[in-house]
Amino acid sequence: MATSRAAYVVSAKRTPFGAFGGSLKNFTGAQLGGLAGRAALAELPEGVKIDEVVFGGVLPSDPSSPYLARHVGHLSGLSNTVPALTVNRLCGSGIQSLITATHSILLGEQHAVLYGGAENMSLSPYTLSGSNRWGTRYGVDLKLQDSLAAALVDQVPNPTPMGITAENLAAKYGITRADCDAYALQSQQRYAAGLAAGAFSSEIIPVTLPAPSKSKPAPPPLEKDEHPRPKTTLESLAKLPSVFKKDGVVTAGNASGICDGAAAGVVVSEEALGRYGIKPLAKIVGYGVSACDPSIMGIGPVEAIKQALGRASLKLDAIDLIEVNEAFAGQWLAVQKELGLDNNKTNVFGGAVALGHPLGASGARIVANLTHNLHRLNKKYAIGSACIGGGQGIAVVLERA
Repeated sequence: MATSRAAYVVSAKRTPFGAFGGSLKNFTGAQLGGLAGRAALAELPEGVKIDEVVFGGVLPSDPSSPYLARHVGHLSGLSNTVPALTVNRLCGSGIQSLITATHSILLGEQHAVLYGGAENMSLSPYTLSGSNRWGTRYGVDLKLQDSLAAALVDQVPNPTPMGITAENLAAKYGITRADCDAYALQSQQRYAAGLAAGAFSSEIIPVTLPAPSKSKPAPPPLEKDEHPRPKTTLESLAKLPSVFKKDGVVTAGNASGICDGAAAGVVVSEEALGRYGIKPLAKIVGYGVSACDPSIMGIGPVEAIKQALGRASLKLDAIDLIEVNEAFAGQWLAVQKELGLDNNKTNVFGGAVALGHPLGASGARIVANLTHNLHRLNKKYAIGSACIGGGQGIAVVLERA
């Protein structure tokens, strides 16, 4: 990037991801973000001044959602004089929060920013159309709409469920149901192997769970992701019906899981590193945002990754670790085909098919995992990327510091 300034990730933490309707179902997005934010801040030396909060979220799943970043700041323990910005680039929001924070640092406006993303999908309400506020005729029964299901259908230019965009990519790139199931199995197996090897231990924080009632004791803290299914087999995947299209490729087993969770980090300037004696984890060396045909939104990472690599003056073969968010197995395989991604260094610890995809949080989770594993595995460069509903892509290039 053409600037004399630099930005560094210096901490990165996340909650475990709770299954849909699981252990985290009653935490708001801001509460989850506050847990992750407080943990990220706890990694810093005493006295570091945070200048701003930038946090991503997608669904208005509770009435406090419009205040997300501001509430995350409060719940992370920051002073009420620290300003906050909520960003929404849909599934790319967690990475966008880092990019937006990096912009402020590269411009010299801020020196330390708390960034991240949070989502509670389980709290998504059933809603009435806002037009009902202005009266309904006698005898007309009002109909509730599942706001979560509705949000996963892009309405413009043509109503298109996210799953259909994956079906469209599978048809375009000759990807079969068997290909998708095989990839889903790989994601589950790689996640399980990564968990056993410690690939997630530096990023996950335990979450204390409340007692279900006054008469019942609290359950033990949630310390691991709830969505992974390590006992998955090709046979069990093959039994699942296609969801969006007759004889299609997308099933509940080879799509990302609906989940709840949050991830947060701190990004600082080079000046802040010296001022506070902070040890950096990774340098932001490039990023990219692209747009594409909404009907094949899942191909978005292709141009975003090319753009990010160009800004970093790097070639794809120089990258040691790559994670492209697994919205759908068919979508991921299309991106792999288009870019020629090396399976031996891409999504090496599984991805959202295994551990789930709380929309606003996933990008920041990917950044946290790549950042810590660059150090654990002694690698130099990583790319994190995601497709984005509506037809966009986002990517960030990290260099181990």
